[in-house]
Amino acid sequence: MSAAVPFLHVASLSAEMAGGVRKKISVSPHPLWRKIHTLWQNKHLVLFNTEYTLLVVSILWFLEIGINCWVIQKVPYTEIDWKAYMDEVEGVINGTYDYTQLKGGTGPLVYPAGFVYIFTALYYLTNHGANIRLGQYIFAGFYLITLLLVFRVYYRTKKVPPYVFFFVCCASYRIHSIFVLRLFNDPVAMMLLFAAVNLFLDGHWTLGCGVYSLAVSVKMNVLLFAPGLLFLLVWEFGLIRTIPKLALCATIQLLLGLPFLLENPVGYVNRAFDLGRLFMFEWTVNWRFLPEWLFLNRYFHLLLLTAHLLTLLLFALRRWKRPGESIIEFLKDPSKRKLASQGSTVDQKVLILFTSNFVGMCFSRSLHYQFYVWYFHTLPYLLWSGGVRKLAHLLRVLILGLIELSWNTYPSTSSSSSALHVCHFIILLCLWLAPPLHSSHVEKQKHSGVKDKHH
Repeated sequence: MSAAVPFLHVASLSAEMAGGVRKKISVSPHPLWRKIHTLWQNKHLVLFNTEYTLLVVSILWFLEIGINCWVIQKVPYTEIDWKAYMDEVEGVINGTYDYTQLKGGTGPLVYPAGFVYIFTALYYLTNHGANIRLGQYIFAGFYLITLLLVFRVYYRTKKVPPYVFFFVCCASYRIHSIFVLRLFNDPVAMMLLFAAVNLFLDGHWTLGCGVYSLAVSVKMNVLLFAPGLLFLLVWEFGLIRTIPKLALCATIQLLLGLPFLLENPVGYVNRAFDLGRLFMFEWTVNWRFLPEWLFLNRYFHLLLLTAHLLTLLLFALRRWKRPGESIIEFLKDPSKRKLASQGSTVDQKVLILFTSNFVGMCFSRSLHYQFYVWYFHTLPYLLWSGGVRKLAHLLRVLILGLIELSWNTYPSTSSSSSALHVCHFIILLCLWLAPPLHSSHVEKQKHSGVKDKHH
């Protein structure tokens, strides 16, 4: 018995040690399983916590691949401008460089030279424009690239809750229609614009300005971002060092338009950059409640332009510029300013650019259905940047829904266009009531991890 006791004692210790090993193994699962377990425990927060933005947008982006393929296969294509685009670039291919002689089925060519080059490439890729189905898949690719660029902006800012991204992509019939059922040039311009915005966020200002100018060369609406971009360039570099970047933008426009400028410079500028072009009342989305004579009135257009410029000036002076800093001081090189100058944060860049564009949309002489893409992807950011804390999530989503409904009402009605203006006014008011960008110490870029590089 005395010999058996030590044996039993050793066996007991061995069993306890084995049990301890099993316990250690059980509390140290694979890191992937720990993440899945944490995600499952916090599943009710996934749609509301901005930390899960990357996960949600990744799932939505892959869903969009299937959605776009389904739309292309199941929803009939509607011809509006594609054949006209092909006729216009075919004229250039055949040797016509006089812009006044280039036209399509819907009228004369009214887009800058970058449009001609891009749609000439599409002309050849789609068998002279005949293979429309291939063109739809190409535009689906443009859509997916645009979403990646947009999602990257929202991931960098982490301001908008993840559930909102469902409304940014999957829920918008009109945006899918503009991209893959109509093949407008507006999506191409906006894809390049969001590429430029991402470059600005990374501090690549020179390259960003080049891509921005390419976007302008596809469609002139991108100029609505120009006031905000000019403000940011002066903020980052001062007036003198901003001039070379503006010169780069102008040089790109000059080089792209050179063949047409050599043939008929006045004709090219008047057609490609016609700021006074009249819009047809039957297509307006935002001014349907007005009588047609007032819609076409030049004094009404002048009033809208004045309101546009005045609103931009007020935002620049009261919401964007640092309080106590004079305009002369602001124009100086950042290193020579009296107030310590810090580069703009990611949030500030996005807010200024998106607000600049949105103000232009609010006071536009006319908005046509394809113009929705000009600001659609920026609306959630603007809504969640407003200064009205009582504007609850539900009300913000309601505003997004009313805007979507207004753009999907065809033909537009007095009610739909009035609702659109009311929503625009609410967003603009919330942006105005938000604290000035410099009301507190400039925040560090918490999420970018990339320092601005001045080129």
